[in-house]
Amino acid sequence: MRVESTVLSISWIPIESVQGALRKTFDRGVTHYDTPPPDHIEHIATVYALRDRDAFRFANVLCGWVEVENGRIVDSGLADSSELVMGSTTVRVAQVGATFRAISLPVLRPEPSVGADSVTFVQTVGGCTGAPLPRPVPHAPFVQWRAPKVWTTLALTIHADGRSQVELSGASAFPRHWVYGPDGRLALKSGLTDQKSWVAHSFGDRTPWGAQDSSVLVAAAETETERQLSAQIMRQGQSPTIRRLSTGEVVTRQGEPGDELYLLLDGVLGVEVDGERVGEVGPGAVLGERALLEGGRRASTLVALTPVRLAVARADVVDLRHLKEVARTHGWSEE
Repeated sequence: MRVESTVLSISWIPIESVQGALRKTFDRGVTHYDTPPPDHIEHIATVYALRDRDAFRFANVLCGWVEVENGRIVDSGLADSSELVMGSTTVRVAQVGATFRAISLPVLRPEPSVGADSVTFVQTVGGCTGAPLPRPVPHAPFVQWRAPKVWTTLALTIHADGRSQVELSGASAFPRHWVYGPDGRLALKSGLTDQKSWVAHSFGDRTPWGAQDSSVLVAAAETETERQLSAQIMRQGQSPTIRRLSTGEVVTRQGEPGDELYLLLDGVLGVEVDGERVGEVGPGAVLGERALLEGGRRASTLVALTPVRLAVARADVVDLRHLKEVARTHGWSEE
């Protein structure tokens, strides 16, 4: 019996992840931000359709198979569809009339880890823009002309009983990376984009094509209702207030009054109840809804586990039904 499985990641640039001088190139139209990818990618053809619409920067497609006899794996391999899908973004420099296309780097595939009842395939893909990005860096030769590299490293494990899982085992600190599981649904996200670190370090030996990969802070994907609320918050009549916090800062304290709703744009927050850590949430999570539904008192303490960026909104900009649904996923009951 053959068991096949496909997982993938899509890397894209949300507007809130770009800062400083690099943001000016986006705001001036030299390049563009990306809208969020879909929640569900049922077929590989969708990836190519998104690429043709210039909807992402690059994708890592990993397709594996195993042959199972009498409950044991006897053969395995990768399908030809396992590859880097580089986005079609062009960077236009109007002053000189130049168009620079992205540069693809070689796909890296270490030997699979093969056992009697599971096989793990690993694949790293990535590249960089063809446009130069002159900048000082803290490593020799202390000046870089080429753009920093971007990449993701996916691990796909297929079991003899038909189960399979995906892991984002490494990635560049920029841009945002979304990972889709074997069922095609959004499963994981990179929890933090760090443009400053990416610009300073993502070249030479500090990439998978040099001497090292980079670990990545991974967060579970938020619920569909939270994504609907996110759109409402970010598309309200006026731009929401953006709040930035450093690691260790407190967003809310349990029991204190509060009338604001939060959308976590970047970073990871710890959720504490009665002094105990009960969970962690990443980009896309909607928070603070319990106080709005229960008379203005915070139900938990939220602490920044990394630098974070939050969009702050009023309750009247969102659908109350969606707000209640999010609260239910966080353990709230109307009884």
